[in-house]
Amino acid sequence: MTNRKVPFVEEEYYHIFNRGNNKQKIFFNNNDYDRFVKLLYLCNTKINFNFRDDIIKNKIDAYDFDRGKPIVSIGAWVLMPNHFHLYIKISPRSHLGKVGQMDAISYFIQKLCTSYSMYINKKHERTGKLFEGVFRSTHIENDEQAKYNFSYIHLNPVKLIDPLWKENGIKNLDKTLDFLGKYKWSSYLDFKKIQRPENKIISPEDFPDYFLDPKIFDEEIFDWLEYQP
Repeated sequence: MTNRKVPFVEEEYYHIFNRGNNKQKIFFNNNDYDRFVKLLYLCNTKINFNFRDDIIKNKIDAYDFDRGKPIVSIGAWVLMPNHFHLYIKISPRSHLGKVGQMDAISYFIQKLCTSYSMYINKKHERTGKLFEGVFRSTHIENDEQAKYNFSYIHLNPVKLIDPLWKENGIKNLDKTLDFLGKYKWSSYLDFKKIQRPENKIISPEDFPDYFLDPKIFDEEIFDWLEYQP
C-alpha cells in the first residue's frame, strides 16, 4: 500500500481513491459505513488507539476522543458500496514528518484501511484482502480540476439511484436532491451546514474557500445536476 513512485508534497492537494479487492463490497450494512466514518476521524492522528478500549469501554462518542493534532486535512469525502473517495492534503498542523518510508497521507490511509479491514474481517468472519493493492491518487493541479473533483466526490452517490445520469442527464432533480440530502455517508451535509458530529472530519479552512457559503455550494451542485449531455 505504500510503494509510491511520486511522494505526496506538503501544501498540495490530492484526490485519493480505494476500492474493494476484485471490486467487491467493502460496506455490508449501515454499521460498517458508520465505523469507517468514525475511523476517518480517529485514524487522523499520530496517537495509537483501540476502538474497543478507548471508545466502547470508555463509553464516549468517537468524535470526543482526544486525538491531538490531525496528520492530514480532509476537504471532502464519500463512501460508496465498494469504494471511497477523499479530497486531502498533508495537514499544516501535523508536523509528522515521515513514519519509516511513509509520508503523512500514506500513513493515514494505511492506518485507516488496516483498522477497517481488521474490523470487517472479524465482524463478518472473513479472511484475505478487503482492499485491492495500492490506493490511487491524483494530484490536483489547478482550480478547475479542484472544483470538478469537489463536485465529483459529492455527486458520486447519485449513481446509486440513477446509474446513467451523467450520460443521459438527471430525470428528476427534486428526487435527486432529496436523496443527496438524506445520504449520510459523505461530506455533502457538512457543506450544507447541517450540524452533526461528522463535521469534525473535514478541515475546510485548509482548502480554497470555493464552497464555504452554502448558496455557492448549492449553485455548483445544481450546475452539474442540470447539465444536459
